[in-house]
Amino acid sequence: MYIHLGDNFVVPSKEVVMILDRHSSQDSAIVDEFFQKQKERIVQLANGEAKSIIVTVNKIYFSPLSSSTLKKRAQVAFDID
Repeated sequence: MYIHLGDNFVVPSKEVVMILDRHSSQDSAIVDEFFQKQKERIVQLANGEAKSIIVTVNKIYFSPLSSSTLKKRAQVAFDID
């Protein structure tokens, strides 16, 4: 199954490693360091401020959708798989 991440973009649900809330991850030095080291893998899907971060096997997506919305979509995809 696939998960819609926003901006007409989908990824296979089995490639999703984690979904983070952008606001709560902003205060973490470890998360910031991770993003600095992986900046070539980052894909901006949000035109404005990103509400969530989706880490997949190959890319890191900054999404305009909330992490709770993505969690619900991921749960549905995993329930179907």
